[in-house]
Amino acid sequence: MPAPRLLIDPELGRALDGVPMTPNGAFDLTDITATREALRSFAAATAAGAPDEPSVAVEEHRARSADGGPDVPVRLLRPTTATGPLPVVLWFHGGGQVLGFAAQDDPWLKRLCARLGCAVAAVDYRLAPETRAPGAAEDGYAAHRWLVREAAALGLDGTRIGIAGQSGGGGVAAATALLIRDRGGPAPLFQALMYPMLDDRNRTASSHEITGLGIWDRSTNLLAWQAVLGDRAGTDDVCPYAAPARAQDLGGLPPAFIAVGELDCFRDEDLDYATRLRAHGVPVELHLYPGAYHAFDLFAPESQLARSFQQTWTAYLARHLRAPAS
Repeated sequence: MPAPRLLIDPELGRALDGVPMTPNGAFDLTDITATREALRSFAAATAAGAPDEPSVAVEEHRARSADGGPDVPVRLLRPTTATGPLPVVLWFHGGGQVLGFAAQDDPWLKRLCARLGCAVAAVDYRLAPETRAPGAAEDGYAAHRWLVREAAALGLDGTRIGIAGQSGGGGVAAATALLIRDRGGPAPLFQALMYPMLDDRNRTASSHEITGLGIWDRSTNLLAWQAVLGDRAGTDDVCPYAAPARAQDLGGLPPAFIAVGELDCFRDEDLDYATRLRAHGVPVELHLYPGAYHAFDLFAPESQLARSFQQTWTAYLARHLRAPAS
């Protein structure tokens, strides 16, 4: 087939040309510490250059761990003008489960809060390699349990909590949904997954095709999974709470939204997960974006494809967070 670079949407291609690249791509996981610092600097510069959303307040909370580990920091964003118990999106940031932090998404999550009149609880889950999987999913479970328990005191609606995540955080969101189901917790309204990282085995066609783009290629993904799982990566010793694609039974999970680009190494594992969810009776809304690489909406937010995705994503959240008719 043609090289992936030749298939990129023109707008996305121009954006990609402007992305600073190391010899190991945009995200150099051969030096995780340095890349984390670079990401923090980039997020700070982005936040400084974005107009603030004064109608959204930010609160810092801590959820007690479910597995005896440290408490889980949760960054709660809420619109100050909204009334009544607010629906909540439990959010998991991107970064391949090795990079990133909850506050990195403040600019666009604040706009989402203001537009939808909902709260967002962004989870600062533990990262690898310091904490191996399924530590991040345990943090997600603890944060969900805390939200349900404290909803009334926080002015939130504990019956209207959806789970969402991006890239590595999409994988943590999917794993959290599995933990909630298996431990008998209140079912989330949905699991909204942006190009989620689901399968440590890296044996799909797309995981082999997507090389040389510099945006979370196969080589980067292999390093990420090695950090997340250590020597377990790709072996039989991996549970679904570490890599959701390993789950055999997907029944009883909340409705799913899954979106992924055609030129994303996660493409085929995401399509397969959507197909298997549907086969187990789970409602699925699936979107495949032609000519789009991983995280295209972040690198080219003004592109036509990104705007289409943002509109679709926001509409899905709005429909599912809406209070049922009395």
